[in-house]
Amino acid sequence: MLTEVVVLSREQAAEHHPNSFLLVRPLRGARSPQSVAGPQSHWPPSEAAGGDSSSMDTRARDLPREPGLIAHILRVAWSLSPFLLTCAAYFWFWIPEAPPSLTGALVKCLPVLSLVLFLRVQAPRGRYTTLLQAALLCSAGGDACLIWPDGFLYGMAAFAGAHLLYVTAFGWRPPRLATLLPVGLACSLQYGLLLPHLPSDLALPVAAYGLVLATMLWRGLARGGSAGPGGLLFTLSDAVLAWDAFAWPLPHARLLVMSTYYAAQALIALSAVGGPRPKAS
Repeated sequence: MLTEVVVLSREQAAEHHPNSFLLVRPLRGARSPQSVAGPQSHWPPSEAAGGDSSSMDTRARDLPREPGLIAHILRVAWSLSPFLLTCAAYFWFWIPEAPPSLTGALVKCLPVLSLVLFLRVQAPRGRYTTLLQAALLCSAGGDACLIWPDGFLYGMAAFAGAHLLYVTAFGWRPPRLATLLPVGLACSLQYGLLLPHLPSDLALPVAAYGLVLATMLWRGLARGGSAGPGGLLFTLSDAVLAWDAFAWPLPHARLLVMSTYYAAQALIALSAVGGPRPKAS
């Protein structure tokens, strides 16, 4: 409908319409809304639909959403398939029960290495992703060292380096000092219970590693997202490993250690993957 807007003075407006200073008048020859929609229709369109604007908002919310999020989830899940397959291969061959070998070390490292490629494909490039990839590579080195009993200290050093990289990636803001207290108490209790069972030459290295691990857990919880659960599972995995190795054997300890460890690495890697990226216009 073609209309024209007529601006009236205050006196003219009082004569034509007491509540407005603007009048909308159809141009000569143009059809009014009633003539187009019929005598029973109303104006504006929200009233013609038989309701107010809130009903229109409700109907808009009920419309099917754009499937961008679902497609993004499917892409991420597909990119994780090498990680899942290599984890399945590790547990299928059950490497912890096999004699130490280069093949066993490779099979053990493959899930973590596949997460490096996953970040390359799915995560946006930047400092955070690069630090996570470096931490995963250090973790793979630690996995290989721990295949051999003589490589325990080397493996612990490699994982300490991985945790320091994770701490650098997570950052120091927000500080979340309230989270630091329970983390520090729990890790101190774990070390205090483990200390009587440690060899004297490992007491200091294990204490240093525990401090780095606790810092990683604190900063992961402070960052939020999947980094928090990832840090918790990593800490649980290391606690079970230390207790099984130095205190007393636990049933199915290796299965619990490796399943929580791989899940922890995957969750931390997923913290670098954001939502669906907007399409380029």
